[in-house]
Amino acid sequence: MLSCSLTSLMAVPAEWASIGACLGLAAAVFLFIFYIQPDASDLAPHRTKLDQLLERRDTIYDNLRDLKFEYRAGKYAEGDYETMRVTLENEAALVLAEIEQVTESQIRRPRPAARPAAADPASAGGRSAR
Repeated sequence: MLSCSLTSLMAVPAEWASIGACLGLAAAVFLFIFYIQPDASDLAPHRTKLDQLLERRDTIYDNLRDLKFEYRAGKYAEGDYETMRVTLENEAALVLAEIEQVTESQIRRPRPAARPAAADPASAGGRSAR
């Protein structure tokens, strides 16, 4: 009887080690899921250079519209208005040129070779479509 209980006691540490490993793994998973928060930048959509340029263009157009409104409201002298307007228009021209450059490079980018189109079923085998 003594040898039987000694064998069962020897098996207990291995079982406890397995149980401890499982509990440790469960605790690690729990902590990872509930306590580690992803960065906001991980969830934000990726903005391409074209997206950034289009947003900049829209901002410049809004600024030009606001400048014109404020000039008409008498907030700026004519000389100041002309200086700011020319500056914004030059900046808009640069952004538009860069947008054109980016879109041109996207158009000219080599695309994978397309497979030849399947032959017209009517012309396959030398039959007519009549």
